Amino acid sequence: MCLFWVHGFEGASIDLLCRETKMPRASLYQRYGGKEGLFLASLDHYARTRLTPLVAALGPAGTLEEDLARFFDAVVNLATEADAARGCLISCVLSDAAGTNCRFRAELARRFSALEGHLAARIRAAGPKERPDATDPDVHAMLLASVARGLMLRARSGTPRAALSQVGLAAAGLRLAPATCCDDVT
Repeated sequence: MCLFWVHGFEGASIDLLCRETKMPRASLYQRYGGKEGLFLASLDHYARTRLTPLVAALGPAGTLEEDLARFFDAVVNLATEADAARGCLISCVLSDAAGTNCRFRAELARRFSALEGHLAARIRAAGPKERPDATDPDVHAMLLASVARGLMLRARSGTPRAALSQVGLAAAGLRLAPATCCDDVT
Protein backbone atom coordinates (compact mmCIF):
# COMPACT_ATOMS: atom_id res chain seq x y z
CA MET A 1 0.00 0.00 0.00
CA CYS A 2 2.70 2.49 0.96
CA LEU A 3 4.71 1.79 -2.18
CA PHE A 4 1.74 2.61 -4.38
CA TRP A 5 0.94 5.64 -2.21
CA VAL A 6 4.44 7.04 -2.52
CA HIS A 7 5.35 6.03 -6.07
CA GLY A 8 1.94 5.90 -7.75
CA PHE A 9 0.61 2.93 -9.67
CA GLU A 10 2.93 3.36 -12.65
CA GLY A 11 5.96 4.22 -10.52
CA ALA A 12 5.64 1.12 -8.34
CA SER A 13 7.29 -1.41 -10.62
CA ILE A 14 6.79 -5.14 -10.23
CA ASP A 15 10.48 -5.44 -9.30
CA LEU A 16 10.11 -2.80 -6.56
CA LEU A 17 6.91 -4.38 -5.26
CA CYS A 18 8.48 -7.86 -5.17
CA ARG A 19 11.66 -6.60 -3.50
CA GLU A 20 9.90 -4.54 -0.82
CA THR A 21 7.23 -7.14 -0.05
CA LYS A 22 9.80 -9.94 -0.18
CA MET A 23 7.38 -11.80 -2.44
CA PRO A 24 8.66 -13.66 -5.47
CA ARG A 25 7.14 -12.50 -8.75
CA ALA A 26 5.42 -15.87 -9.28
CA SER A 27 3.81 -15.65 -5.83
CA LEU A 28 2.60 -12.12 -6.48
CA TYR A 29 0.95 -13.21 -9.73
CA GLN A 30 -0.44 -16.38 -8.18
CA ARG A 31 -1.95 -14.55 -5.18
CA TYR A 32 -3.07 -11.27 -6.79
CA GLY A 33 -3.12 -11.98 -10.53
CA GLY A 34 -0.58 -9.22 -11.12
CA LYS A 35 0.12 -5.62 -10.25
CA GLU A 36 -3.50 -4.51 -10.79
CA GLY A 37 -4.78 -7.09 -8.34
CA LEU A 38 -2.19 -6.12 -5.75
CA PHE A 39 -3.13 -2.46 -6.19
CA LEU A 40 -6.83 -3.24 -5.71
CA ALA A 41 -6.00 -5.27 -2.58
CA SER A 42 -3.93 -2.31 -1.36
CA LEU A 43 -6.92 -0.02 -1.89
CA ASP A 44 -9.09 -2.35 0.22
CA HIS A 45 -6.47 -2.35 2.98
CA TYR A 46 -6.20 1.44 2.77
CA ALA A 47 -9.96 1.85 3.06
CA ARG A 48 -10.11 -0.45 6.10
CA THR A 49 -7.15 1.07 7.92
CA ARG A 50 -6.99 4.71 6.84
CA LEU A 51 -10.49 5.74 5.82
CA THR A 52 -12.34 4.23 8.77
CA PRO A 53 -11.35 7.14 11.08
CA LEU A 54 -12.69 9.63 8.52
CA VAL A 55 -16.08 7.94 8.42
CA ALA A 56 -16.10 7.50 12.21
CA ALA A 57 -15.48 11.24 12.62
CA LEU A 58 -18.86 11.89 11.01
CA GLY A 59 -20.55 10.55 14.13
CA PRO A 60 -23.13 11.64 14.77
CA ALA A 61 -21.46 12.81 17.96
CA GLY A 62 -22.28 16.51 17.86
CA THR A 63 -23.89 19.00 15.58
CA LEU A 64 -23.54 18.54 11.85
CA GLU A 65 -20.97 21.33 11.69
CA GLU A 66 -18.97 19.85 14.59
CA ASP A 67 -18.98 16.40 13.01
CA LEU A 68 -17.98 17.82 9.62
CA ALA A 69 -15.16 19.77 11.31
CA ARG A 70 -13.94 16.49 12.87
CA PHE A 71 -14.23 14.80 9.47
CA PHE A 72 -12.15 17.49 7.75
CA ASP A 73 -9.61 17.39 10.59
CA ALA A 74 -9.28 13.63 9.99
CA VAL A 75 -8.91 14.31 6.24
CA VAL A 76 -6.08 16.77 6.88
CA ASN A 77 -4.43 14.36 9.34
CA LEU A 78 -4.48 11.55 6.80
CA ALA A 79 -3.27 13.83 4.02
CA THR A 80 -0.30 15.16 5.97
CA GLU A 81 0.69 12.44 8.44
CA ALA A 82 3.56 11.06 6.35
CA ASP A 83 5.89 13.29 4.35
CA ALA A 84 6.62 10.60 1.76
CA ALA A 85 2.97 9.57 1.31
CA ARG A 86 1.07 12.85 1.35
CA GLY A 87 -2.44 13.01 0.03
CA CYS A 88 -4.69 10.01 -0.47
CA LEU A 89 -4.18 6.66 -2.16
CA ILE A 90 -7.63 6.95 -3.72
CA SER A 91 -7.88 10.67 -4.54
CA CYS A 92 -4.32 10.98 -5.76
CA VAL A 93 -3.06 7.61 -6.95
CA LEU A 94 -6.21 5.75 -8.02
CA SER A 95 -7.59 8.80 -9.81
CA ASP A 96 -4.32 9.15 -11.72
CA ALA A 97 -4.27 5.46 -12.64
CA ALA A 98 -7.95 5.45 -13.62
CA GLY A 99 -7.42 7.55 -16.73
CA THR A 100 -6.98 4.69 -19.17
CA ASN A 101 -8.04 1.72 -17.07
CA CYS A 102 -11.75 0.84 -17.06
CA ARG A 103 -11.41 -1.38 -13.98
CA PHE A 104 -9.75 1.45 -12.04
CA ARG A 105 -12.33 3.99 -13.25
CA ALA A 106 -15.12 1.78 -11.91
CA GLU A 107 -13.24 1.35 -8.64
CA LEU A 108 -12.72 5.12 -8.36
CA ALA A 109 -16.42 5.78 -8.94
CA ARG A 110 -17.32 3.16 -6.32
CA ARG A 111 -14.93 4.62 -3.76
CA PHE A 112 -16.08 8.19 -4.42
CA SER A 113 -19.73 7.14 -4.12
CA ALA A 114 -19.05 5.34 -0.84
CA LEU A 115 -17.62 8.46 0.81
CA GLU A 116 -20.41 10.61 -0.59
CA GLY A 117 -22.92 8.11 0.77
CA HIS A 118 -21.49 8.39 4.29
CA LEU A 119 -21.55 12.19 4.09
CA ALA A 120 -25.12 12.23 2.75
CA ALA A 121 -26.27 9.90 5.53
CA ARG A 122 -24.78 12.23 8.15
CA ILE A 123 -26.37 15.26 6.51
CA ARG A 124 -29.76 13.49 6.45
CA ALA A 125 -29.37 12.64 10.15
CA ALA A 126 -29.09 16.34 10.97
CA GLY A 127 -32.19 18.01 12.32
CA PRO A 128 -34.03 20.78 10.48
CA LYS A 129 -32.32 23.46 12.59
CA GLU A 130 -28.95 22.20 11.36
CA ARG A 131 -30.10 22.02 7.73
CA PRO A 132 -32.18 25.13 7.19
CA ASP A 133 -31.10 25.46 3.57
CA ALA A 134 -33.06 22.40 2.37
CA THR A 135 -30.28 21.56 -0.08
CA ASP A 136 -30.34 18.06 -1.49
CA PRO A 137 -28.13 16.00 0.89
CA ASP A 138 -26.60 14.13 -2.06
CA VAL A 139 -25.51 17.39 -3.69
CA HIS A 140 -24.16 18.72 -0.38
CA ALA A 141 -22.30 15.44 0.18
CA MET A 142 -20.75 15.51 -3.28
CA LEU A 143 -19.56 19.07 -2.67
CA LEU A 144 -18.04 18.18 0.72
CA ALA A 145 -16.37 15.05 -0.70
CA SER A 146 -14.97 17.16 -3.54
CA VAL A 147 -13.47 19.56 -1.01
CA ALA A 148 -11.95 16.60 0.87
CA ARG A 149 -10.42 15.28 -2.36
CA GLY A 150 -9.12 18.76 -3.17
CA LEU A 151 -7.47 18.92 0.25
CA MET A 152 -5.80 15.59 -0.47
CA LEU A 153 -4.46 16.86 -3.80
CA ARG A 154 -3.24 20.11 -2.24
CA ALA A 155 -1.49 18.13 0.51
CA ARG A 156 0.22 16.01 -2.14
CA SER A 157 1.51 19.23 -3.75
CA GLY A 158 2.96 20.39 -0.43
CA THR A 159 0.34 22.81 0.88
CA PRO A 160 0.95 23.33 4.62
CA ARG A 161 -1.32 21.63 7.13
CA ALA A 162 -2.49 24.95 8.61
CA ALA A 163 -3.83 26.14 5.26
CA LEU A 164 -5.58 22.84 4.65
CA SER A 165 -7.17 22.97 8.10
CA GLN A 166 -8.59 26.44 7.44
CA VAL A 167 -10.24 25.22 4.24
CA GLY A 168 -11.65 22.19 6.07
CA LEU A 169 -13.18 24.39 8.78
CA ALA A 170 -14.70 26.67 6.15
CA ALA A 171 -16.19 23.67 4.35
CA ALA A 172 -17.62 22.30 7.61
CA GLY A 173 -19.62 25.49 8.09
CA LEU A 174 -20.70 25.80 4.48
CA ARG A 175 -24.39 26.29 3.91
CA LEU A 176 -25.80 25.90 0.44
CA ALA A 177 -28.63 27.78 -1.19
CA PRO A 178 -31.69 25.66 -1.89
CA ALA A 179 -32.02 24.26 -5.37
CA THR A 180 -34.31 26.25 -7.62
CA CYS A 181 -36.20 25.22 -10.69
CA CYS A 182 -35.57 27.09 -13.92
CA ASP A 183 -38.11 25.30 -16.12
CA ASP A 184 -40.20 28.39 -16.76
CA VAL A 185 -37.26 30.54 -17.87
CA THR A 186 -37.38 31.34 -21.60
